[in-house]
Amino acid sequence: MAVLWKFMRVTKYSTRGLSQEVKVRGIITHSRHSSSRSIPSDIAANTASLNTVELLGKAYPRDDYSNVTEKILSKVGKNLHNQKHHPLWLIKEQVKDHFYKQYTGRFGTPLFSVYDALSPVVTVQQNFDSLLIPQDHASRRREDNYYLNRDHMLRAHTSAHQWDLIHSGLDAFLAVGDVYRRDTIDSTHYPVFHQMEGVRLFSCHELFCNVKGGEGFQLFEQGPRTAHKQESHTMEAVRLVEFSLKHALTRLMTHLFGDGLQVRWVDCYFPFTHPSFEMEINFQGEWLEVLGCGVMEQELVNSAGAQDKIGWAFGLGLERLAMILYDIPDIRLFWSEDERFLKQFVVPHICQKIKFQPLSKYPPLINDISFWLPSETYSKNDFYDLARTIGGDLIEKIVLLDEFTHPKPQLPFKLNHPSAR
Repeated sequence: MAVLWKFMRVTKYSTRGLSQEVKVRGIITHSRHSSSRSIPSDIAANTASLNTVELLGKAYPRDDYSNVTEKILSKVGKNLHNQKHHPLWLIKEQVKDHFYKQYTGRFGTPLFSVYDALSPVVTVQQNFDSLLIPQDHASRRREDNYYLNRDHMLRAHTSAHQWDLIHSGLDAFLAVGDVYRRDTIDSTHYPVFHQMEGVRLFSCHELFCNVKGGEGFQLFEQGPRTAHKQESHTMEAVRLVEFSLKHALTRLMTHLFGDGLQVRWVDCYFPFTHPSFEMEINFQGEWLEVLGCGVMEQELVNSAGAQDKIGWAFGLGLERLAMILYDIPDIRLFWSEDERFLKQFVVPHICQKIKFQPLSKYPPLINDISFWLPSETYSKNDFYDLARTIGGDLIEKIVLLDEFTHPKPQLPFKLNHPSAR
C-alpha cells in the first residue's frame, strides 16, 4: 500500500468471534495464523491468447483495456514473500513476529490475523471503488496498471483486500502480497513488488477504556471536516487513534532498526484516510520514507459493516525495508535465483543482521536508442514493458533523455545493462 499511497499524494479491541476459516470473496483463508500457501508456478502458468488471458486456472476475456504482458504474468504465483529465507520473507516474518508478540487478546492469542496468500487478481471495484478512489483519479490510468480487462486487474496495492477483510468480521489484520504497477526501469522500481497492509479497528469501549473519565467520550459526532479530523469523528477519538497508530509504527520500526531511531511524520493526502501521514526514519544520517498511514475514512469502514468502530491503516513496501536493512542496491536482485545472492539470507534467526555482498565487480554497458512513436496513445511504460519482455532483468536502468517532434514524435532512451555477473 505504501507505494500506491505515495502515488496518490496531492503534492507531495476486542475481536469479533470468528470461525477458524473466514471466506473472503470466495477464497477460504485462515484467521489468527499466517496462511502461507504459495501458488505453484505451474498453476500460475498462463497463456495470453488473442481472446482470453489464462491465469491461476481461470480465463479472463480480453477487451480494449487488457494490457498485461507475458513477462508480468510469469511473475504471478512466485510469492517471494512466502519463500523461506528469502529477504522479503525475513522482513515479513520480523513484522509478523512483532505484531504477534506485542498485541495479544485476553487469552494470550495473537490479536492480528495474517493473510499472505490472497489472489493478486482483483476487481476494479476492490482495487479502487471500495477505497473511495475517484473515477478520474490518476492512479486508475491504464498506462500505470496491469488490467486483465475492464473489470479485473492485478492488484496495485494490498489495500484492495481491506474492505473484504473488514466485511468478514476482522478488526485487526495484516495482509501481505505481490502487487503490480507499470513503472520506469531503474534500481528502485520494478513492475512487481510486495506490500504489507495493516488495519486496526476500535469500538468505543476499546478506545477509551484506559482513559480517565472515558465513559463520557464518544467516537462520533456531526461536525465540519477539518485538517485534523473527519466530519463524523470526535476530536478525542481521532487523537487516541492517531496516537495508537504512531505508537504502533514507531515500535515496529524500532524493532526492525534498533533503539534510538529518529522518526518524523509528514502530513499528506490519501483518498482512503484522513488525517494521513508518511513516516520517515533517520537511518545512517539520511531521512528515508518507509510507509504511508492514517485514520481510516469512516465511509469506507461503514460500507464494510463496521459502523460502530473507528480505525487506522498503514501500508509499507517489503522491498523498501529490505533494501535499507540489508543494503541491497538493486530491486531486481530480489528476483534472482543465483545461489550467491540467496545463500546470504540463510540465517538461523530472522532478526540476524545481514549486509549484502555484491555479486559483480564489472561496470555496466550503456546503449542509446531512439524511435518514432507508433501511435498517439503510446506511453513510456509501453516501452518499458517491451524492454522487460525482451531484455528481462538484464536491463538495469532506462532513462528518457528527451522528447521531440520532427515531423512525428520521437523518444530517445539510454539503456544500462551489466557486462558480467
